[in-house]
Amino acid sequence: MVHSPVRPSPRSGAPSSPAFDICIRGGGIVGHTLALLLARDRLRIALYTPKAPPGAAPRPEDVRAYALNGASRELLQSLRVWPDEAQATPVRRMEVFGDEGGLVQFDAEAQNLDALNWIVDVPALEQRLAQAVQYQAHVELVDEPVPAALTLVCEGRESATRAEFGVRYSAAAYGQRGIAARFKTELPHRMVARQWLSPQDRQGEVLALLPLGGPAGQEVALVWSAADAHAQELQALPDDEFAARVMQACGHALGTLTLSSARAQWPLQMALADRWVGPGFALAGDAAHTVHPLAGQGLNLGLGDAATLAAIIHARAPHRALGDLQLLRRYERARKLDTHAMRAATDGLFQLFAQTPAPVRSLRNWGMQLFNHSGPLKQWVTRRAVGL
Repeated sequence: MVHSPVRPSPRSGAPSSPAFDICIRGGGIVGHTLALLLARDRLRIALYTPKAPPGAAPRPEDVRAYALNGASRELLQSLRVWPDEAQATPVRRMEVFGDEGGLVQFDAEAQNLDALNWIVDVPALEQRLAQAVQYQAHVELVDEPVPAALTLVCEGRESATRAEFGVRYSAAAYGQRGIAARFKTELPHRMVARQWLSPQDRQGEVLALLPLGGPAGQEVALVWSAADAHAQELQALPDDEFAARVMQACGHALGTLTLSSARAQWPLQMALADRWVGPGFALAGDAAHTVHPLAGQGLNLGLGDAATLAAIIHARAPHRALGDLQLLRRYERARKLDTHAMRAATDGLFQLFAQTPAPVRSLRNWGMQLFNHSGPLKQWVTRRAVGL
């Protein structure tokens, strides 16, 4: 249910305090999560989601699925919004294939973990979050941005609010587009996530098949980071030809694939806001940073932002205002280290697999094999990736 914001009467000559402590601009997963976390402190939260303009085309089918690590799962479980098992499939093993025999395998059992991560159906998670917000008395949905002591910008990479606060957003295009779709599979996925780096000798491209539908499911989410021209070609193919291309690229790893959804695509970029905070505002999620999807860490970074920001606000001294710049800079400092490390890692991998000379290709695939048998190093990287 959407409510109109409460405002002081314009006829009143006496100044009034804002009706809300915090206004969150952006009603995606990160914005909803922040609203629920901050409401625990009995703060008055306004949650604003821009509406589509009149006459706009209907929203297309949402085929997204995200890989969420243990830290993100624990956060969402604490809010009681974690989807059911059918919409949050555990990944027990991950296989990453290079272009000349390189292979890295990650196994949850070898790390004494229940799962490496969980592949979460985005519409299911968004529905759980929306229901939780509806029953949270300290969160009110508003029809437009409202005055508040603190504004949190969670509008994604296309945020219009950043410019209002004088924030610059530097983006570097990868010359690729992400393609997402769902497939029914002939063979069960057995909770294995599979990824091909430079499939079919397409340097720099990444194709992933992520398990869906629960532990015994026979459905996968496709995420294919393809060069712009190749992505347009794939998008234009009839359904059966598109499925044939995917099967060829993944070596028929799951038998016959049958397309079961629409196809979505979007441009890929690495981007970073020059500052994430200022007096009375803070940015979180894709509004502050974006990374290449090859490591599947984008939403994990955004949920990490939400958890850190909520914890810092919760622990603030009684005299510290919500919009105090010194307070907000603690959040920025705390999150930039992890974000910059992930940006460097994902961009470095992309640049490495975009190289075409044969000696480089042989060396990187040899490096994959060496890493696969590296023992403690591989264990450390795995535990970092799963949020431990």
